[in-house]
Amino acid sequence: MIVLILSFGAMWALAAAVPAAELQYPGRGLLAIAIMLAGIVVVASGLREFRRHQTTVDPTKPEAASAVVTTGIYRRSRNPMYLGMLLTLVAWGVYLSSPIAALGPVMFFAYMNRFQIAPEERALAKHFGAPYQDYLRSVRRWI
Repeated sequence: MIVLILSFGAMWALAAAVPAAELQYPGRGLLAIAIMLAGIVVVASGLREFRRHQTTVDPTKPEAASAVVTTGIYRRSRNPMYLGMLLTLVAWGVYLSSPIAALGPVMFFAYMNRFQIAPEERALAKHFGAPYQDYLRSVRRWI
């Protein structure tokens, strides 16, 4: 969550630092809202499945997971909560209308892959073994 908040702030700062690059276009507010709502739905879907399977939603403690969740949105994405967060950043970028702010979602994506998702996957593979390895092979990381 901290990375998400820092990304929002960095995007705002970048957009403010280079205001001449702003791209105004009709409907950007509605487009931003639509993308934001999609992101919220994706996050909520992931949370709902974790709660349904009574497993932890705390990404800092993958060893506390009690189940490999492969139902619902997890049939399509191994990381729907991170995907939803990425969508909210894209929505913020659309709202800011600054091409330089597009660096925010790109950097979030890169950071999450390297420093959050990869270590989580290693820990979960160690914790769950073959069932998780099968899941890794059958479902894409993001979409």
